[in-house]
Amino acid sequence: MATPCDLRFDCGRICLDLAATTGGAPAERLTGPDQLRAWLVGAGLVPRGTLLDGLDAGWVGRFRALRELVRRLVHDELRGGASDADLALLNSAAASGQPPAPHAVRTADGTLARALPGPPDCAGLLAAVARDAVGLLTDEVAREQLRQCAGESCTLVYLDTSRGRRRRWCSSEVCGNRERVARHRRRTTVRRAQNGSAGQGPVPGAEKYSAEL
Repeated sequence: MATPCDLRFDCGRICLDLAATTGGAPAERLTGPDQLRAWLVGAGLVPRGTLLDGLDAGWVGRFRALRELVRRLVHDELRGGASDADLALLNSAAASGQPPAPHAVRTADGTLARALPGPPDCAGLLAAVARDAVGLLTDEVAREQLRQCAGESCTLVYLDTSRGRRRRWCSSEVCGNRERVARHRRRTTVRRAQNGSAGQGPVPGAEKYSAEL
């Protein structure tokens, strides 16, 4: 099973969280059915405990394909505009299935919980992600909040809903912490180099050499 640190649910939209299952470290998080099952639950597409007996390697391949389409669309929109061909593929995915409708059910202790009336199919879950991407790309406010992570070698995109819109990283704990550590190391290296130079003193014969110039 995927561990919590492998899967990211902090990009601001379900479709962006799907895109975040690649493009970082580790490079591939949807490595098999167990990881996809964990992502579906973590993203809120299915309630915990939902039977997903049909989930197999074929589902993983279809979610990876939608993920690459979403990544391409979002990055192209940031650079100026997605292609009509990719938009057609997204629209097709959004229309190809019916997202499962959650029900409110009474549990044994009397509280209400979310449940699905039956096992969801792959097309319906893919449609839910595709419709979220359609909503994102057609929402002017949301599009203006799209940001490319400033972390070195990170390709993730997130929604910047911070005060002042000054969020720089997909995650302060991940890429932000890496940047802070790298900055500290650079400063430490510079200080050591400066201290080393200060402790060396004048080079013998330097004054004579300067005078001869």
